[in-house]
Amino acid sequence: MLRSAGILMFRRGPSGPEVLLVHPGGPFWAKKDDGAWSVPKGLREDGEAAEVAARREFAEDTGCVPTGVLLWLGEFRQAGGKRVEVFALEGDFDLGAFKSNVFEMEWPPHSGERRAFPEADRAGWFSMEEARSKILKSQQPILIALEDVM
Repeated sequence: MLRSAGILMFRRGPSGPEVLLVHPGGPFWAKKDDGAWSVPKGLREDGEAAEVAARREFAEDTGCVPTGVLLWLGEFRQAGGKRVEVFALEGDFDLGAFKSNVFEMEWPPHSGERRAFPEADRAGWFSMEEARSKILKSQQPILIALEDVM
């Protein structure tokens, strides 16, 4: 079974809590917005602790090495059946420092050409209300879990 781990960073803004989400890179997601954003996350290696994987994947998706105590939010089933273990981290992230790793894929399809795309093409801070419409439907329970522990 494929397993992932991730971190939902949050901050307490003047109008209430805000969460940091990333928009997936690559041509499939290029014109999608509502229902396309995600918690920074990625695959967990065999035998790797979820917290270690979550910190690594957050850094790869955002360019920011997360420090501080992680708060366990739970394990959530994604649309494709993958399970993601998610932690919360209170912090702040300067969107101007955003930098994502890249991946390669054949593009255009069946062309034989390989192109590099960022794993995440942008990041943003969203109020909880905005986040509910931006985040992938299968990740909406993560927002509820965060609200339950705040």
